[in-house]
Amino acid sequence: MKNPQISVIISTYNAVEWLKKTLAGYECQTFRDFEIVIADDGSGPETEAFLKEFRERSEIPLTHVWHEDDGFQKTKILNKAILACKAEYILMTDGDCIPREDFLQVHYKLREKGYFLSGGYFKLPMDISEEISVEDIKAQRCFDKQWLKKFGLKSSVKNKKLTAGKREGKVLNKLTPTNASWNGHNSSGWKEDILAVNGFDERMKYGGEDRELGERLFNYGIKSRQIRYSAICIHLDHARGYVNQEAIDFNKEVRKKTKKEKLNYTEHGIKKSEKQA
Repeated sequence: MKNPQISVIISTYNAVEWLKKTLAGYECQTFRDFEIVIADDGSGPETEAFLKEFRERSEIPLTHVWHEDDGFQKTKILNKAILACKAEYILMTDGDCIPREDFLQVHYKLREKGYFLSGGYFKLPMDISEEISVEDIKAQRCFDKQWLKKFGLKSSVKNKKLTAGKREGKVLNKLTPTNASWNGHNSSGWKEDILAVNGFDERMKYGGEDRELGERLFNYGIKSRQIRYSAICIHLDHARGYVNQEAIDFNKEVRKKTKKEKLNYTEHGIKKSEKQA
């Protein structure tokens, strides 16, 4: 596929079982004109072997972008993945988020120049995350609230993310108080806009690094559209050993400066300044 309509960037790090389930979700998509670019933040040989096997058997074009493990360097590998994308339109997500079969169709249908799309996820506890099989994904059972309840899913207003139809989803998208920010697990936008703001700030570790990109897009003049009740993915649970308070505090300062000074470009992104080169 030389010119896919959408490039899907999926970030991952040593989580093969979750990545298998995530990619199974993309094999079920009704929208087929897309490629996958894996943004691999230093995974070991097990991930490489699985992706090699996936490329050999799947019709979906897949590029594996990897760098050596040097701690949490997600922003750096995402910038490399952005450059590897062949499509003019990019969707970013994580290797622990299984998309419903209409996920890409929603992003494709609602894409619009001058906007990026902001989706959410439906978070599952660990026991249900482990219960879901590839066959459950292919049959789309894992998006059925009643099926999930058999494994302990509790009743909640958040379940509307699974049950809302097209019409109700549109209404809920407008009513939700959640900001339409750039979320690394479910957001999409035009590659030219992402390049214009110079991608991710590579100084940033975990904690708001994705939203800071969106804030620069806002400052650049791009608007956002909420689709959290339309573009559905389920989030598999996992440990978060990479959470670091010092990094979170640093990220808050970067975001504060971005907002205060209305910055629409980072000197620490895809293109490096002469001082950094």
